[in-house]
Amino acid sequence: MKKPKRTQLNPNWVQLQQKLKLNGTKSSRTIKNSDNDTPESILGKRKERPDDVSNDCQINPLTPVNDDSSLTDAVAMDCEMVGVGQGNKSALGRVTLINKWGNVIYDEFVRPIERVVDFRTKISGIRPRDLRKAKDFWTAQKKVAELINGRILVGHALSNDLKALLLSHPKKDIRDTSEYQPFLKSSSRRALRHLAAELLGVKIQTGEHCPIEDARAAMLLYQRNKKEWEKSIKDQFRLKQKQRKSKQKKKQKIEDASNGNHVEIVS
Repeated sequence: MKKPKRTQLNPNWVQLQQKLKLNGTKSSRTIKNSDNDTPESILGKRKERPDDVSNDCQINPLTPVNDDSSLTDAVAMDCEMVGVGQGNKSALGRVTLINKWGNVIYDEFVRPIERVVDFRTKISGIRPRDLRKAKDFWTAQKKVAELINGRILVGHALSNDLKALLLSHPKKDIRDTSEYQPFLKSSSRRALRHLAAELLGVKIQTGEHCPIEDARAAMLLYQRNKKEWEKSIKDQFRLKQKQRKSKQKKKQKIEDASNGNHVEIVS
């Protein structure tokens, strides 16, 4: 039998097959090498990450940790004022109440009884359009009175806010960050923004004031110092009770001595 003749391959096809074989062996080598190098390359990338990336992810301590807007045993209040009369008299322009978690339970612009002559926008953040559909003063006052009744009221310089609302609150239930002894500096009151920066590490009131932010700052200052603060309140109450009893005893002694000096004349 005659042997079949070998068909000659096209020279170009032979050259292509050789190139494919050569590339195949190179790629298999690089795959093996890359398997060995993988851990080193990943660690290398982690080392190259900038150190300040984590700083951008810091959580603002004033941000509420939940969305519970229920009324709690302690509430914080902050008010913004506008100018009435000649402009130097303050009137309520906005009132905000938050619960102990920092969630808003009441936040309303308020239309003052008197005509507004100065909106004090640079500080208050209140503009004429905000008061066009605002709550009237008496409606806002009634609602605030209901919300704070029987609760611990937290805030900064609360006497100003209560005065603007024409309301009062039991002294034993007030927690004022402007009056708490450890927060004072040389017996002087400090601004809320200074307390927030030093004790909470946050900047507030850098421009127009936000009553929600201010109320949250006051509440957080109270919550972080609650144990010591409440102890000092109890100690003050006990001291006052002791002083009151001491005064009553002295008064009784004076009365007894006075009665003993009277001589009954018998005819």
